[in-house]
Amino acid sequence: MSAMADFGKVAVLLGGASAEREVSLMSGAGVLAALRSQGIDAHAFDPAERDLVELGREGFARCFIALHGRHGEDGTVQGALELLGIPYTGSGVMASAIGMDKVMTKRVWSTFGLPTPRSITLDAAQQTKERLRTVPDELGLPLIVKAPHEGSSIGVVKVNGYSDMQGAVAEAMKYDSVVLIEEFVSGDELTCPILDDKALPVVKIVAPEGKYDYQNKYFTDDVKYIVPAGLPAEEEKEIQRLAVEAFTAIGCRGWARADFMVRATDRTPYLLEINTSPGMTSHSLVPKSAAAAGIGYEALCVRILSLARLDGKD
Repeated sequence: MSAMADFGKVAVLLGGASAEREVSLMSGAGVLAALRSQGIDAHAFDPAERDLVELGREGFARCFIALHGRHGEDGTVQGALELLGIPYTGSGVMASAIGMDKVMTKRVWSTFGLPTPRSITLDAAQQTKERLRTVPDELGLPLIVKAPHEGSSIGVVKVNGYSDMQGAVAEAMKYDSVVLIEEFVSGDELTCPILDDKALPVVKIVAPEGKYDYQNKYFTDDVKYIVPAGLPAEEEKEIQRLAVEAFTAIGCRGWARADFMVRATDRTPYLLEINTSPGMTSHSLVPKSAAAAGIGYEALCVRILSLARLDGKD
């Protein structure tokens, strides 16, 4: 317990103002309870309800970021904490900003030669009926339309036919002025967390009818999470290698989670996105993977907190 006191007063940042507020409140509640159970002086802090300046005024020594989505996972809160001089969990300003932007993430990964599905990015001016009709010809059907700056499958729509394109783009546009349209990769859905620059066990996700959407992620027990994933040893190692490379290419630190699809026809893995502030709810994937590696939820939270840093300071 004396070692836990060395962390000082800890703020668990939760809630926030993004579309993922509800999930963040669940993640934060779990983290808060875990840290307190280990004797850490942890307190809930909701940036949607309180000014971040109060963190300095109230003597917080470090922050556990359990925020998801905009204004929590995108470098903005990280930048504020840099100005306040309060170490925080997860990636720094630049890596958080890139990781939250699926378009920029794909551009970085492509520069490093990392595999990611073929895609087209369209801003508002490019989203004409004529242009949208040509997209399936370029990427094939089905395809996936995404809001590039959201997580938790918010603003993600699968398109099965030409007539679905306009509605799918309109849904994504509720959350973003730009849409990312990707080829659909049919196969196994996998995720691989990274903790302190090392890959944890791969998790296989089996969702009903392949719909790993917001509702199934957090509010049903219909999704099966298989860990160990049951992959051939070499395939698991390759997924873990790619996860660490994707993490490093973006400039991440501390912890994150890389999501993949593995094409059924030839077992080629494709990186989909990286989450720099992953969920920590009862349904979340990082705790499940960590448990398979012998790291319990409470120990995981303490380990992540121990990695709290400021940019450029180890």
